Amino acid sequence: MPLEPKPAVFPRIRKAVTFYKVTSVITGVMLLLLCTEMVLKYVFHVELYGFGNAGFLHFAPMIETVSGWESTGDGANLSTGILIAHGWFYVVYLFACFQLWSLMRWQFPKFLLLALGGIIPLLSFFLEVRVAREVETYLARREAAATDPVEAHA
Repeated sequence: MPLEPKPAVFPRIRKAVTFYKVTSVITGVMLLLLCTEMVLKYVFHVELYGFGNAGFLHFAPMIETVSGWESTGDGANLSTGILIAHGWFYVVYLFACFQLWSLMRWQFPKFLLLALGGIIPLLSFFLEVRVAREVETYLARREAAATDPVEAHA
């Protein structure tokens, strides 16, 4: 029989699931931006720049040189910024996954599935809905069982 969370940690679980939901959406959006940026860079050979001579936001073409593809843009390379931001948000997302996983006392494969949400495009959005519903249903069932002694023995 797997271990179950104690009722005393239910408020912490509610905070953890809220934190997980927020980080899941942010990480999912950042991953979609990163995938879009990769397609632009490696298929269409352009990079996104900002605050340069060409304007607030602009796509700069990349040219092929002997050493590889090089960007011709000036200003801040927003493509690199998206890459770095996703990396840091993924670390925060992993922390949120670990926190929820440990409070719920789930098996280790569940943590691996949650961690994949920040790597596989769109998965974090599906997991966010499914996991939040699962946790909220579980907490409601446990709280109902604690207040109804007949249901607790069923």
